[in-house]
Amino acid sequence: MNQQEQKQYYCPMKCEGEKTYDQPGDCPVCGMHLQKEEKKNFTTGKPVIYTCPMHPEVKQDHPGSCPKCGMELVPEKGEETSEEEKAYKKMAKKFWVAMALSIPVFIIAMSEFIPFLNLDEIASRKVWGWIEFILATPVVFYSSGVFFKRGWSSIRRWSPNMWTLISIGVGAAYLFSVFALIIPGALPEQFKDANGNVHLYFEAAAVILTLVLLGQVLELRAHSKTNSAIKALLNLVPPVARVIRDGEETEIPLEEVQEGDILRVRPGEKIPVDGVVSTGNAVVDESMITGEPIPVDKSPDDKVTGGTINGNTSFEMKAEKVGGDTLLAQIIEMVNQASRSRAPIQKLADVVARYFVQIVISIALVTFAVWAVWGPQPAYVYAFVNAIAVLIIACPCALGLATPMSIMVGSGRMAQAGVLVKDARAIEEMNKVDTLIIDKTGTITEGKPALKSFQSFGELSEKDILGIAASVDANSEHPVAEAIVKGAKEQGIKLQKVEQFEAITGKGVKGILDGKNIGLGNSRLTEDFGATLTKEQQEAAKEWQLTGQTVMYLLIDKKVEGIVSVADTIKASSAKAIRELQSMGVKVYMLTGDNKFTAKTVADELKLDGFEADCLPDDKFRKVKELQEQGLIVAMAGDGINDAPALEQANVGIAMGTGTDIAMQSAAVTLVKGDLNGIVRARELSHKVMRNIKQNLFFAFVYNALGVPVAAGILFPFFGILLSPIIAAAAMSFSSVSVISNALRLRRV
Repeated sequence: MNQQEQKQYYCPMKCEGEKTYDQPGDCPVCGMHLQKEEKKNFTTGKPVIYTCPMHPEVKQDHPGSCPKCGMELVPEKGEETSEEEKAYKKMAKKFWVAMALSIPVFIIAMSEFIPFLNLDEIASRKVWGWIEFILATPVVFYSSGVFFKRGWSSIRRWSPNMWTLISIGVGAAYLFSVFALIIPGALPEQFKDANGNVHLYFEAAAVILTLVLLGQVLELRAHSKTNSAIKALLNLVPPVARVIRDGEETEIPLEEVQEGDILRVRPGEKIPVDGVVSTGNAVVDESMITGEPIPVDKSPDDKVTGGTINGNTSFEMKAEKVGGDTLLAQIIEMVNQASRSRAPIQKLADVVARYFVQIVISIALVTFAVWAVWGPQPAYVYAFVNAIAVLIIACPCALGLATPMSIMVGSGRMAQAGVLVKDARAIEEMNKVDTLIIDKTGTITEGKPALKSFQSFGELSEKDILGIAASVDANSEHPVAEAIVKGAKEQGIKLQKVEQFEAITGKGVKGILDGKNIGLGNSRLTEDFGATLTKEQQEAAKEWQLTGQTVMYLLIDKKVEGIVSVADTIKASSAKAIRELQSMGVKVYMLTGDNKFTAKTVADELKLDGFEADCLPDDKFRKVKELQEQGLIVAMAGDGINDAPALEQANVGIAMGTGTDIAMQSAAVTLVKGDLNGIVRARELSHKVMRNIKQNLFFAFVYNALGVPVAAGILFPFFGILLSPIIAAAAMSFSSVSVISNALRLRRV
């Protein structure tokens, strides 16, 4: 992250895709209030100010005790009101002003239907008309002036939107009323009553704008809740850390923690950064990061994550990732990125919205013409009122909000459940997946193999076989290699120096020891060495493989001198997760670089839909492509560098959070916990997000499909029903609020 904190703002309706703005305000395209991207500046370098809870005037740039009362000083929290709250309060103030002025305007306009008022005995209709004008004008220009600016901007940019309809409809009602008040004689007789008075529409303009303001107030209030998941993640970051330097424990601001620092974490405290336990044991609540409710036991060399909560013991840890490199910082960045992205399903709403306003204006003009020609008397009055009702009720705001609100809330909820998505496309695609390809090591299994057996086929002793195998593997970072090296050291075997080491992807490793070519790997490597396996050797290897062991052949020059095996236990969660995925209609295939006997043992135990063994990275990539060509929607889950090409090719690439950074960069979805239960959770959540989006779109489409004809007066010839512009405005405002409220239900999933 940048040294200087930068606030970014984006339009919740994604009018210009992922474009962001540096300043708060309204979207120049649709006029919606811009949303601030929720971020935490992890590396500001700014000093933390400490203050006393009892004496706030006491401030200093380092922790300590208050000189007045002796209380421990605490980090000062910013008093600045959130920008959503500022926008909400500003809009709420305008709403209450509009409400206070609109009620008397409405009462004056409706007084003829309230006999006991007898306003005509107090003053003439002309005088009351001027009073309505005086009361309604601040509603139009002060409380709602921004709406007309948005409407004018939409016309000037030729990007018609909801504000185009509101400004034209309400503006026409207000200007007509002003004209009728000043020059009533210029209007046709149809607009006048028996006393020659023209009916004014100040009450319609004022009340409609007040209802629109109410809708905006409710929307802004709801908007602040849509990114509550991100805010909750931001609150996980502790402001300070306790560092041990030169044997002394000192409390420092989080921003000053450096890689390699030894930190002390006390009982109940949040872990400040990512690292490993160096001294002591702990039970850590990781539910806020992984979504798993059961606390995890930690011992020396175990990894701990910043933002998680320590139990009732104290321990020391070594900081490995700080600032923007921590997992929590990356999670927040991914959630922000996903909430700004556009799902493919949104294209439908975009296409409709693009032409919708022009169609509505055309319908309003046709409505006016039809009522003016064929409507009952006063025909022009009916025509005018119904045309305004069409413009007001057809506001496409609900249509535009349907998808982005669900994506914003859904991606935040998924992050809280340990499922990180890069963009909205991944959410939509995950819901369609019917085929899942998974790796074995680290995905189905624990990914922490242990040395199981070793055997000599020649003159070398079994310990010699293990010693040479461990020596050539000492330069490899593969989990299997680490297991063999660790096992050899536990046997007290001293490793030898191997020259010209080389790792051969999908096959094994090789090097030179005492002038001889040494190799350790699978059957593919034996072919490279030109070695031939005897029947006895094949049977010995097969016997181990049938019990689920991974067998490697030790090659010296062109001869197989022995075999070494490791075993990797299947994760306790794998079987249950695979059953749940299959019950959802997802076929599960395993592709592994392991041999076919070991692969078959695992596949049979888990009742997989199929498997392929001895796979190279290209084979995984090819299999994904092959299934896609059959019309299947394929998800690929893996955790290693060798899985990256297949992760990139799949419709949805799923990286295990316990795997390599390259795998995570290639994938569209990352599972923080790193087990198959995360895929089940991702599938369920994506289904619920997409269902929520479809509900919103259905509601928005049906609302407009039914509302516009009713506003145009289609029911009048049959039932005598007309829709008042005021009722239309109320329906329009609450349609948007209902869409946001439906999206907010995802927070409780």
